[in-house]
Amino acid sequence: MNRNVLYLVIAVLAVASAVFGYQLYQERQKTTGIEINIGKGGISIEKR
Repeated sequence: MNRNVLYLVIAVLAVASAVFGYQLYQERQKTTGIEINIGKGGISIEKR
């Protein structure tokens, strides 16, 4: 029983670290800068 609990803890930690790594990757992929849109309402400039 102790070995199964140890394997479960290791699996949970591995999954948690994979999820955290993916979220960090997604956060770093967001673009930063200025977005300029031209439409019917005129020109819109947004800082990202």
